Amino acid sequence: MKNKKNRRSLRTDIGLILRGYRVLYETCPQNIIWATINAVAQQFAPYFTLCLSAEIINQLMAGASLRTLLLLALATVTGQLLLNIAMHLLSRKTEEMGSINFDLNELYMLKVGCRMQYKHLEDPDTALLRQQIRNFSNFGGNGLIRLYWCYQSLLSAMANIIFSVSLTVSLFRTVPQGKLTGFLAFVNHPLSALVLLALIGLNIGAEMISIYRLEPKRTKLWSSFSLRYSRCHWYMDLYSDAFLLGAPKLCIERCRQTMIDYDNECLREDIKISAKRSAISRTMETVTNLALYLYIGAKAYIGTFGVGNFFLYTGTVERFLRAVSDFGSELSSLRQNNNYLLEVYRYLDLPDEMYHGTLSVEKREDNKFEIEFRNVSFRYPGSDAYALKNVSFKFHVGQRLAFVGMNGSGKTTFVKLLCRLYDPTEGQILLKGIDISRYNYDEYVRLFSVVFQDYFTFHFSLGENVSARQDYDAEKVWSCLKKVGMDEKFAQMERGLGTPLGTGYQNDGVEISGGEKQKVALARALYKD
Repeated sequence: MKNKKNRRSLRTDIGLILRGYRVLYETCPQNIIWATINAVAQQFAPYFTLCLSAEIINQLMAGASLRTLLLLALATVTGQLLLNIAMHLLSRKTEEMGSINFDLNELYMLKVGCRMQYKHLEDPDTALLRQQIRNFSNFGGNGLIRLYWCYQSLLSAMANIIFSVSLTVSLFRTVPQGKLTGFLAFVNHPLSALVLLALIGLNIGAEMISIYRLEPKRTKLWSSFSLRYSRCHWYMDLYSDAFLLGAPKLCIERCRQTMIDYDNECLREDIKISAKRSAISRTMETVTNLALYLYIGAKAYIGTFGVGNFFLYTGTVERFLRAVSDFGSELSSLRQNNNYLLEVYRYLDLPDEMYHGTLSVEKREDNKFEIEFRNVSFRYPGSDAYALKNVSFKFHVGQRLAFVGMNGSGKTTFVKLLCRLYDPTEGQILLKGIDISRYNYDEYVRLFSVVFQDYFTFHFSLGENVSARQDYDAEKVWSCLKKVGMDEKFAQMERGLGTPLGTGYQNDGVEISGGEKQKVALARALYKD
Protein backbone atom coordinates (compact mmCIF):
# COMPACT_ATOMS: atom_id res chain seq x y z
CA MET A 1 0.00 0.00 0.00
CA LYS A 2 2.82 2.35 0.78
CA ASN A 3 4.29 2.00 -2.70
CA LYS A 4 0.92 2.78 -4.29
CA LYS A 5 0.57 5.93 -2.22
CA ASN A 6 4.03 7.08 -3.28
CA ARG A 7 3.38 6.56 -6.98
CA ARG A 8 2.97 9.72 -9.01
CA SER A 9 -0.17 10.29 -11.04
CA LEU A 10 -0.02 10.52 -14.83
CA ARG A 11 -0.89 14.21 -14.59
CA THR A 12 2.02 14.84 -12.22
CA ASP A 13 4.40 12.93 -14.48
CA ILE A 14 3.29 14.88 -17.54
CA GLY A 15 3.85 18.13 -15.64
CA LEU A 16 7.39 17.06 -14.74
CA ILE A 17 8.10 16.06 -18.34
CA LEU A 18 6.77 19.32 -19.77
CA ARG A 19 8.87 21.35 -17.34
CA GLY A 20 11.88 19.33 -18.44
CA TYR A 21 11.23 20.16 -22.08
CA ARG A 22 10.94 23.86 -21.24
CA VAL A 23 14.35 23.67 -19.58
CA LEU A 24 15.72 21.63 -22.49
CA TYR A 25 14.47 24.18 -25.03
CA GLU A 26 16.12 26.93 -22.99
CA THR A 27 19.33 24.88 -23.03
CA CYS A 28 19.46 23.96 -26.73
CA PRO A 29 16.63 25.48 -28.82
CA GLN A 30 18.32 24.88 -32.18
CA ASN A 31 18.79 21.19 -31.38
CA ILE A 32 15.08 20.78 -30.65
CA ILE A 33 14.08 22.49 -33.91
CA TRP A 34 16.38 20.31 -36.03
CA ALA A 35 15.31 17.17 -34.17
CA THR A 36 11.65 18.01 -34.90
CA ILE A 37 12.23 18.51 -38.63
CA ASN A 38 14.35 15.38 -38.87
CA ALA A 39 11.93 13.15 -36.93
CA VAL A 40 8.92 14.07 -39.10
CA ALA A 41 10.82 13.99 -42.40
CA GLN A 42 12.42 10.60 -41.68
CA GLN A 43 8.98 9.04 -41.20
CA PHE A 44 7.53 10.59 -44.37
CA ALA A 45 10.01 8.96 -46.75
CA PRO A 46 8.94 5.28 -46.29
CA TYR A 47 5.26 6.14 -46.82
CA PHE A 48 6.08 7.96 -50.04
CA THR A 49 7.69 4.79 -51.39
CA LEU A 50 4.87 2.56 -50.12
CA CYS A 51 2.14 4.70 -51.72
CA LEU A 52 3.78 4.89 -55.14
CA SER A 53 4.72 1.20 -55.11
CA ALA A 54 1.11 0.28 -54.27
CA GLU A 55 -0.12 2.52 -57.08
CA ILE A 56 2.23 0.83 -59.56
CA ILE A 57 0.84 -2.59 -58.57
CA ASN A 58 -2.76 -1.32 -58.84
CA GLN A 59 -2.08 0.16 -62.28
CA LEU A 60 -0.38 -3.03 -63.39
CA MET A 61 -3.35 -5.15 -62.27
CA ALA A 62 -5.72 -2.72 -64.00
CA GLY A 63 -3.84 -3.13 -67.31
CA ALA A 64 -2.33 0.37 -67.50
CA SER A 65 -0.07 1.30 -70.42
CA LEU A 66 3.68 0.79 -70.30
CA ARG A 67 4.19 4.57 -70.45
CA THR A 68 2.07 5.09 -67.30
CA LEU A 69 3.94 2.35 -65.45
CA LEU A 70 7.33 3.75 -66.47
CA LEU A 71 6.36 7.27 -65.38
CA LEU A 72 5.23 5.97 -61.99
CA ALA A 73 8.42 3.96 -61.62
CA LEU A 74 10.53 6.99 -62.57
CA ALA A 75 8.63 9.18 -60.08
CA THR A 76 9.16 6.56 -57.37
CA VAL A 77 12.90 6.16 -57.97
CA THR A 78 13.55 9.90 -58.42
CA GLY A 79 11.49 10.86 -55.39
CA GLN A 80 13.16 8.20 -53.26
CA LEU A 81 16.60 9.38 -54.38
CA LEU A 82 15.84 13.02 -53.54
CA LEU A 83 14.29 12.05 -50.22
CA ASN A 84 17.32 9.90 -49.33
CA ILE A 85 19.65 12.82 -50.03
CA ALA A 86 17.49 15.16 -47.95
CA MET A 87 17.25 12.58 -45.14
CA HIS A 88 21.01 12.13 -45.12
CA LEU A 89 21.62 15.88 -44.85
CA LEU A 90 18.99 16.25 -42.14
CA SER A 91 20.36 13.31 -40.14
CA ARG A 92 23.87 14.66 -40.40
CA LYS A 93 22.81 18.10 -39.19
CA THR A 94 20.73 16.63 -36.35
CA GLU A 95 23.57 14.35 -35.22
CA GLU A 96 25.96 17.30 -35.39
CA MET A 97 23.67 19.36 -33.17
CA GLY A 98 22.92 16.43 -30.87
CA SER A 99 26.61 15.65 -30.33
CA ILE A 100 27.03 18.79 -28.21
CA ASN A 101 23.98 18.15 -26.04
CA PHE A 102 26.03 16.86 -23.12
CA ASP A 103 28.22 19.98 -23.26
CA LEU A 104 25.20 22.30 -23.50
CA ASN A 105 23.63 20.48 -20.56
CA GLU A 106 26.78 20.93 -18.48
CA LEU A 107 27.01 24.59 -19.52
CA TYR A 108 23.42 25.17 -18.41
CA MET A 109 24.07 23.55 -15.03
CA LEU A 110 27.22 25.64 -14.69
CA LYS A 111 25.23 28.83 -15.29
CA VAL A 112 22.74 27.71 -12.64
CA GLY A 113 25.62 27.16 -10.22
CA CYS A 114 27.02 30.63 -10.96
CA ARG A 115 23.67 32.18 -9.97
CA MET A 116 23.31 30.02 -6.89
CA GLN A 117 23.59 31.31 -3.34
CA TYR A 118 27.13 30.76 -2.07
CA LYS A 119 26.07 28.72 0.95
CA HIS A 120 24.66 26.08 -1.42
CA LEU A 121 27.94 25.93 -3.34
CA GLU A 122 29.86 25.20 -0.14
CA ASP A 123 27.32 22.64 1.06
CA PRO A 124 28.66 19.05 0.64
CA ASP A 125 25.11 17.82 0.01
CA THR A 126 24.80 20.19 -2.96
CA ALA A 127 28.13 18.99 -4.34
CA LEU A 128 27.00 15.37 -3.97
CA LEU A 129 23.68 16.15 -5.66
CA ARG A 130 25.48 17.83 -8.57
CA GLN A 131 27.81 14.84 -8.92
CA GLN A 132 24.88 12.42 -8.93
CA ILE A 133 23.17 14.44 -11.67
CA ARG A 134 26.37 14.33 -13.72
CA ASN A 135 26.77 10.59 -13.11
CA PHE A 136 23.30 9.51 -14.18
CA SER A 137 23.59 11.75 -17.22
CA ASN A 138 26.96 10.31 -18.25
CA PHE A 139 26.30 6.63 -17.51
CA GLY A 140 22.64 6.08 -18.30
CA GLY A 141 21.87 9.14 -20.41
CA ASN A 142 19.21 10.06 -17.87
CA GLY A 143 17.86 13.42 -16.73
CA LEU A 144 17.65 16.32 -19.16
CA ILE A 145 19.69 14.50 -21.80
CA ARG A 146 17.18 11.61 -21.88
CA LEU A 147 14.42 14.09 -22.78
CA TYR A 148 16.25 14.96 -25.99
CA TRP A 149 16.67 11.38 -27.19
CA CYS A 150 13.13 10.44 -26.16
CA TYR A 151 11.83 13.54 -27.94
CA GLN A 152 13.11 12.33 -31.30
CA SER A 153 11.78 8.80 -30.78
CA LEU A 154 8.43 10.02 -29.44
CA LEU A 155 7.94 12.50 -32.28
CA SER A 156 8.95 9.86 -34.84
CA ALA A 157 6.39 7.45 -33.37
CA MET A 158 3.66 10.11 -33.41
CA ALA A 159 4.43 11.07 -37.03
CA ASN A 160 4.46 7.38 -37.94
CA ILE A 161 1.05 6.84 -36.33
CA ILE A 162 -0.47 9.88 -38.08
CA PHE A 163 0.88 8.87 -41.51
CA SER A 164 -0.13 5.22 -41.16
CA VAL A 165 -3.63 5.95 -39.83
CA SER A 166 -4.31 8.46 -42.61
CA LEU A 167 -3.40 5.80 -45.20
CA THR A 168 -5.25 2.86 -43.62
CA VAL A 169 -8.52 4.50 -42.56
CA SER A 170 -10.19 3.15 -45.72
CA LEU A 171 -9.29 -0.35 -44.57
CA PHE A 172 -11.94 -0.10 -41.85
CA ARG A 173 -14.63 1.94 -43.57
CA THR A 174 -14.87 0.15 -46.94
CA VAL A 175 -17.59 -2.54 -46.85
CA PRO A 176 -18.26 -4.68 -49.96
CA GLN A 177 -21.72 -5.78 -51.04
CA GLY A 178 -22.92 -9.37 -50.77
CA LYS A 179 -23.68 -11.97 -48.14
CA LEU A 180 -20.84 -13.25 -45.98
CA THR A 181 -20.82 -15.75 -43.13
CA GLY A 182 -18.57 -16.79 -40.25
CA PHE A 183 -15.16 -15.17 -39.87
CA LEU A 184 -15.52 -13.17 -43.09
CA ALA A 185 -18.79 -11.67 -41.87
CA PHE A 186 -17.11 -10.69 -38.61
CA VAL A 187 -14.26 -9.04 -40.51
CA ASN A 188 -16.82 -7.05 -42.48
CA HIS A 189 -18.55 -5.85 -39.30
CA PRO A 190 -17.48 -2.57 -37.57
CA LEU A 191 -17.04 -4.55 -34.34
CA SER A 192 -13.92 -6.19 -35.80
CA ALA A 193 -12.22 -2.79 -35.97
CA LEU A 194 -12.99 -2.22 -32.29
CA VAL A 195 -11.52 -5.62 -31.41
CA LEU A 196 -8.33 -4.72 -33.29
CA LEU A 197 -8.09 -1.36 -31.55
CA ALA A 198 -8.54 -3.09 -28.18
CA LEU A 199 -5.74 -5.52 -29.07
CA ILE A 200 -3.49 -2.62 -30.06
CA GLY A 201 -4.35 -0.94 -26.75
CA LEU A 202 -3.34 -4.10 -24.89
CA ASN A 203 -0.07 -4.07 -26.81
CA ILE A 204 0.65 -0.51 -25.68
CA GLY A 205 -0.43 -1.28 -22.11
CA ALA A 206 1.79 -4.37 -21.88
CA GLU A 207 4.78 -2.37 -23.12
CA MET A 208 4.18 0.46 -20.66
CA ILE A 209 3.57 -1.86 -17.70
CA SER A 210 6.70 -3.91 -18.41
CA ILE A 211 8.80 -0.74 -18.51
CA TYR A 212 7.08 0.74 -15.47
CA ARG A 213 7.82 -2.38 -13.43
CA LEU A 214 11.27 -3.27 -14.71
CA GLU A 215 12.90 0.14 -15.23
CA PRO A 216 13.01 1.02 -11.50
CA LYS A 217 15.24 -2.03 -11.00
CA ARG A 218 17.56 -0.77 -13.73
CA THR A 219 17.49 2.72 -12.23
CA LYS A 220 18.53 1.40 -8.84
CA LEU A 221 21.18 -0.80 -10.42
CA TRP A 222 22.97 1.92 -12.38
CA SER A 223 22.57 4.54 -9.66
CA SER A 224 24.66 2.36 -7.36
CA PHE A 225 27.14 1.85 -10.22
CA SER A 226 27.56 5.61 -10.73
CA LEU A 227 28.43 6.09 -7.06
CA ARG A 228 31.09 3.39 -7.31
CA TYR A 229 32.42 5.02 -10.47
CA SER A 230 32.85 8.31 -8.59
CA ARG A 231 34.83 6.51 -5.90
CA CYS A 232 37.01 4.89 -8.53
CA HIS A 233 37.81 8.30 -10.03
CA TRP A 234 38.69 9.47 -6.54
CA TYR A 235 41.30 6.70 -6.39
CA MET A 236 42.59 7.72 -9.83
CA ASP A 237 42.95 11.34 -8.74
CA LEU A 238 45.11 10.15 -5.84
CA TYR A 239 47.30 7.93 -8.03
CA SER A 240 50.23 10.37 -8.14
CA ASP A 241 50.26 10.55 -4.34
CA ALA A 242 49.94 6.76 -4.15
CA PHE A 243 52.95 6.42 -6.46
CA LEU A 244 55.07 8.59 -4.16
CA LEU A 245 53.95 6.51 -1.19
CA GLY A 246 54.74 3.27 -3.01
CA ALA A 247 51.11 2.13 -3.06
CA PRO A 248 50.03 2.15 -6.75
CA LYS A 249 49.07 -1.55 -6.63
CA LEU A 250 46.64 -0.83 -3.82
CA CYS A 251 44.90 1.86 -5.92
CA ILE A 252 44.75 -0.43 -8.96
CA GLU A 253 43.27 -3.28 -6.92
CA ARG A 254 40.69 -0.97 -5.32
CA CYS A 255 39.72 0.33 -8.77
CA ARG A 256 39.37 -3.22 -10.03
CA GLN A 257 37.19 -4.22 -7.09
CA THR A 258 35.18 -1.01 -7.25
CA MET A 259 34.71 -0.80 -10.98
CA ILE A 260 35.41 -3.87 -13.09
CA ASP A 261 33.94 -6.61 -10.89
CA TYR A 262 30.84 -4.59 -10.08
CA ASP A 263 30.52 -3.49 -13.69
CA ASN A 264 30.28 -7.12 -14.83
CA GLU A 265 27.72 -7.83 -12.13
CA CYS A 266 25.63 -4.83 -13.25
CA LEU A 267 25.79 -5.88 -16.89
CA ARG A 268 24.62 -9.42 -16.10
CA GLU A 269 21.68 -8.09 -14.10
CA ASP A 270 20.88 -5.54 -16.79
CA ILE A 271 20.78 -8.28 -19.45
CA LYS A 272 18.25 -10.22 -17.34
CA ILE A 273 16.02 -7.15 -17.00
CA SER A 274 16.24 -6.37 -20.73
CA ALA A 275 15.48 -9.99 -21.69
CA LYS A 276 12.38 -10.08 -19.51
CA ARG A 277 11.11 -6.79 -20.94
CA SER A 278 11.86 -7.88 -24.51
CA ALA A 279 10.02 -11.20 -24.06
CA ILE A 280 6.82 -9.44 -22.96
CA SER A 281 7.04 -6.84 -25.71
CA ARG A 282 7.80 -9.28 -28.53
CA THR A 283 5.04 -11.70 -27.49
CA MET A 284 2.35 -9.03 -27.57
CA GLU A 285 3.71 -7.57 -30.80
CA THR A 286 3.63 -11.00 -32.49
CA VAL A 287 0.03 -11.67 -31.41
CA THR A 288 -1.10 -8.24 -32.63
CA ASN A 289 0.75 -8.61 -35.93
CA LEU A 290 -0.85 -12.00 -36.55
CA ALA A 291 -4.35 -10.63 -35.90
CA LEU A 292 -3.81 -7.65 -38.20
CA TYR A 293 -2.38 -9.69 -41.05
CA LEU A 294 -5.34 -12.09 -40.81
CA TYR A 295 -7.68 -9.09 -40.88
CA ILE A 296 -6.01 -7.49 -43.90
CA GLY A 297 -5.82 -10.82 -45.73
CA ALA A 298 -9.52 -11.49 -45.12
CA LYS A 299 -10.43 -8.00 -46.32
CA ALA A 300 -8.44 -8.52 -49.50
CA TYR A 301 -10.00 -11.96 -50.00
CA ILE A 302 -13.57 -10.61 -49.93
CA GLY A 303 -12.60 -7.95 -52.47
CA THR A 304 -12.51 -4.84 -50.31
CA PHE A 305 -9.35 -3.64 -52.07
CA GLY A 306 -6.85 -4.72 -54.69
CA VAL A 307 -3.39 -6.29 -54.52
CA GLY A 308 -1.66 -2.90 -54.50
CA ASN A 309 -3.63 -1.75 -51.47
CA PHE A 310 -2.91 -5.08 -49.77
CA PHE A 311 0.79 -4.28 -50.17
CA LEU A 312 0.18 -0.74 -48.89
CA TYR A 313 -1.87 -1.79 -45.86
CA THR A 314 0.51 -4.53 -44.73
CA GLY A 315 3.41 -2.06 -44.91
CA THR A 316 1.61 0.74 -43.10
CA VAL A 317 0.11 -1.55 -40.45
CA GLU A 318 3.53 -3.00 -39.71
CA ARG A 319 4.95 0.49 -39.25
CA PHE A 320 1.88 1.51 -37.24
CA LEU A 321 2.36 -1.35 -34.76
CA ARG A 322 6.03 -0.57 -34.37
CA ALA A 323 5.20 3.11 -33.84
CA VAL A 324 2.54 2.31 -31.24
CA SER A 325 4.98 0.08 -29.38
CA ASP A 326 7.69 2.76 -29.57
CA PHE A 327 5.27 5.43 -28.38
CA GLY A 328 4.28 3.41 -25.31
CA SER A 329 7.90 2.52 -24.63
CA GLU A 330 9.12 6.12 -24.88
CA LEU A 331 6.26 7.45 -22.76
CA SER A 332 7.05 4.93 -20.02
CA SER A 333 10.74 5.72 -20.34
CA LEU A 334 9.95 9.42 -19.86
CA ARG A 335 7.91 8.64 -16.75
CA GLN A 336 10.78 6.61 -15.31
CA ASN A 337 13.18 9.41 -16.20
CA ASN A 338 11.14 11.67 -13.92
CA ASN A 339 12.93 10.01 -10.99
CA TYR A 340 16.12 11.63 -12.29
CA LEU A 341 14.42 14.88 -13.28
CA LEU A 342 13.24 15.33 -9.69
CA GLU A 343 16.90 15.39 -8.63
CA VAL A 344 17.67 17.93 -11.36
CA TYR A 345 14.76 20.11 -10.23
CA ARG A 346 15.90 19.81 -6.62
CA TYR A 347 19.22 21.32 -7.73
CA LEU A 348 17.60 23.99 -9.91
CA ASP A 349 15.15 24.96 -7.16
CA LEU A 350 17.63 25.50 -4.35
CA PRO A 351 16.25 28.65 -2.74
CA ASP A 352 17.92 32.05 -2.67
CA GLU A 353 17.19 33.14 0.89
CA MET A 354 19.43 36.20 0.81
CA TYR A 355 17.68 39.58 0.94
CA HIS A 356 18.50 41.73 -2.10
CA GLY A 357 18.36 45.45 -1.40
CA THR A 358 17.90 48.22 -3.92
CA LEU A 359 20.00 51.10 -2.54
CA SER A 360 22.74 52.27 -4.87
CA VAL A 361 26.33 52.31 -3.63
CA GLU A 362 27.44 55.90 -4.19
CA LYS A 363 30.64 55.86 -6.22
CA ARG A 364 33.60 57.84 -4.95
CA GLU A 365 36.67 58.84 -6.91
CA ASP A 366 38.93 58.00 -3.97
CA ASN A 367 37.09 54.67 -3.45
CA LYS A 368 37.09 55.27 0.34
CA PHE A 369 34.20 53.82 2.29
CA GLU A 370 33.74 53.16 5.98
CA ILE A 371 32.74 49.61 6.89
CA GLU A 372 31.75 48.50 10.37
CA PHE A 373 31.18 45.07 11.91
CA ARG A 374 28.78 45.61 14.82
CA ASN A 375 28.44 42.68 17.26
CA VAL A 376 28.66 40.19 14.40
CA SER A 377 28.31 36.49 15.15
CA PHE A 378 28.14 33.73 12.56
CA ARG A 379 27.46 30.01 12.38
CA TYR A 380 27.77 28.02 9.17
CA PRO A 381 24.53 26.35 8.02
CA GLY A 382 23.99 23.08 9.86
CA SER A 383 26.59 23.88 12.53
CA ASP A 384 25.98 24.67 16.20
CA ALA A 385 29.45 26.15 16.71
CA TYR A 386 30.12 29.85 16.11
CA ALA A 387 32.88 30.60 13.59
CA LEU A 388 32.77 34.25 14.78
CA LYS A 389 31.30 35.57 18.03
CA ASN A 390 30.47 39.20 18.87
CA VAL A 391 32.99 40.76 16.48
CA SER A 392 32.98 44.56 16.39
CA PHE A 393 35.39 46.31 14.08
CA LYS A 394 35.51 49.46 11.96
CA PHE A 395 37.83 50.27 9.05
CA HIS A 396 38.04 52.24 5.81
CA VAL A 397 38.33 50.70 2.34
CA GLY A 398 41.85 51.45 1.10
CA GLN A 399 43.55 50.81 4.42
CA ARG A 400 46.23 48.16 4.66
CA LEU A 401 45.21 45.70 7.33
CA ALA A 402 46.50 42.29 8.30
CA PHE A 403 44.26 39.78 10.07
CA VAL A 404 46.29 37.13 11.84
CA GLY A 405 45.18 34.20 13.93
CA MET A 406 45.36 30.47 14.43
CA ASN A 407 43.83 28.00 12.00
CA GLY A 408 40.07 28.00 12.37
CA SER A 409 39.96 31.35 14.14
CA GLY A 410 37.57 32.83 11.53
CA LYS A 411 39.81 34.88 9.23
CA THR A 412 38.34 33.48 6.00
CA THR A 413 34.84 33.61 7.47
CA PHE A 414 35.36 37.31 8.22
CA VAL A 415 36.21 37.97 4.56
CA LYS A 416 33.23 35.92 3.34
CA LEU A 417 30.90 37.98 5.51
CA LEU A 418 32.53 41.20 4.33
CA CYS A 419 31.93 40.20 0.69
CA ARG A 420 28.40 39.13 1.62
CA LEU A 421 28.85 35.54 0.54
CA TYR A 422 26.97 34.89 3.77
CA ASP A 423 24.80 37.06 5.99
CA PRO A 424 25.62 37.29 9.72
CA THR A 425 23.71 35.03 12.08
CA GLU A 426 23.60 37.91 14.55
CA GLY A 427 24.63 41.56 14.41
CA GLN A 428 25.13 43.88 11.45
CA ILE A 429 27.69 44.82 8.84
CA LEU A 430 27.38 48.48 7.88
CA LEU A 431 28.58 50.47 4.88
CA LYS A 432 28.45 54.22 5.56
CA GLY A 433 26.20 53.43 8.53
CA ILE A 434 23.66 51.41 6.50
CA ASP A 435 23.22 47.63 6.67
CA ILE A 436 24.90 46.12 3.60
CA SER A 437 21.84 43.93 2.92
CA ARG A 438 19.95 47.07 1.87
CA TYR A 439 22.38 47.85 -0.96
CA ASN A 440 22.15 46.51 -4.49
CA TYR A 441 24.10 43.27 -4.24
CA ASP A 442 25.99 43.56 -7.54
CA GLU A 443 27.07 47.13 -6.81
CA TYR A 444 28.20 46.22 -3.31
CA VAL A 445 30.37 43.25 -4.27
CA ARG A 446 32.13 45.35 -6.93
CA LEU A 447 33.81 47.18 -4.06
CA PHE A 448 35.95 44.11 -3.34
CA SER A 449 38.52 41.91 -5.03
CA VAL A 450 39.42 38.75 -3.16
CA VAL A 451 42.00 36.00 -3.49
CA PHE A 452 41.16 33.06 -1.25
CA GLN A 453 43.50 30.25 -0.26
CA ASP A 454 41.99 27.93 -2.88
CA TYR A 455 42.60 30.30 -5.81
CA PHE A 456 42.51 28.89 -9.32
CA THR A 457 44.00 29.69 -12.72
CA PHE A 458 42.26 28.54 -15.89
CA HIS A 459 43.79 26.89 -18.94
CA PHE A 460 43.04 30.07 -20.88
CA SER A 461 45.43 32.76 -22.08
CA LEU A 462 47.29 34.92 -19.58
CA GLY A 463 45.23 37.97 -20.56
CA GLU A 464 41.97 36.09 -20.09
CA ASN A 465 43.13 34.75 -16.72
CA VAL A 466 43.89 38.23 -15.42
CA SER A 467 40.83 40.00 -16.86
CA ALA A 468 38.35 37.10 -16.62
CA ARG A 469 37.04 38.05 -20.06
CA GLN A 470 37.89 37.62 -23.75
CA ASP A 471 37.81 41.28 -24.79
CA TYR A 472 40.29 42.61 -22.24
CA ASP A 473 42.26 45.87 -21.99
CA ALA A 474 45.86 44.79 -22.68
CA GLU A 475 47.40 47.91 -21.07
CA LYS A 476 45.42 47.36 -17.90
CA VAL A 477 46.46 43.69 -17.79
CA TRP A 478 50.15 44.62 -18.08
CA SER A 479 49.66 47.27 -15.40
CA CYS A 480 48.18 44.71 -13.00
CA LEU A 481 50.97 42.22 -13.75
CA LYS A 482 53.52 44.94 -13.06
CA LYS A 483 51.95 45.65 -9.67
CA VAL A 484 52.44 42.01 -8.66
CA GLY A 485 55.95 41.85 -10.15
CA MET A 486 55.18 39.48 -13.02
CA ASP A 487 55.30 41.78 -16.07
CA GLU A 488 58.95 41.06 -16.97
CA LYS A 489 58.49 37.30 -16.60
CA PHE A 490 55.55 37.13 -19.01
CA ALA A 491 56.94 39.78 -21.38
CA GLN A 492 59.70 37.29 -22.26
CA MET A 493 57.15 34.77 -23.52
CA GLU A 494 56.70 34.66 -27.29
CA ARG A 495 52.91 35.00 -27.21
CA GLY A 496 52.79 37.48 -24.34
CA LEU A 497 49.26 37.90 -23.02
CA GLY A 498 48.11 35.24 -25.48
CA THR A 499 50.18 32.56 -23.74
CA PRO A 500 47.91 29.71 -22.55
CA LEU A 501 48.43 28.83 -18.89
CA GLY A 502 48.30 25.04 -19.06
CA THR A 503 47.70 22.51 -21.81
CA GLY A 504 44.02 21.82 -21.19
CA TYR A 505 42.94 23.48 -24.46
CA GLN A 506 46.15 24.09 -26.41
CA ASN A 507 49.22 21.88 -26.66
CA ASP A 508 51.63 24.84 -26.66
CA GLY A 509 50.48 26.08 -23.25
CA VAL A 510 52.98 26.70 -20.45
CA GLU A 511 53.02 25.45 -16.89
CA ILE A 512 53.83 28.04 -14.24
CA SER A 513 54.77 27.55 -10.61
CA GLY A 514 52.39 27.71 -7.67
CA GLY A 515 53.76 31.09 -6.61
CA GLU A 516 53.37 32.48 -10.13
CA LYS A 517 49.78 31.23 -10.24
CA GLN A 518 49.12 33.05 -6.99
CA LYS A 519 50.48 36.28 -8.47
CA VAL A 520 48.26 35.85 -11.54
CA ALA A 521 45.32 35.50 -9.14
CA LEU A 522 46.41 38.70 -7.36
CA ALA A 523 46.64 40.51 -10.72
CA ARG A 524 43.12 39.29 -11.48
CA ALA A 525 41.92 40.82 -8.22
CA LEU A 526 43.47 44.16 -9.22
CA TYR A 527 41.91 44.17 -12.70
CA LYS A 528 38.56 45.94 -12.39
CA ASP A 529 36.42 47.87 -14.88
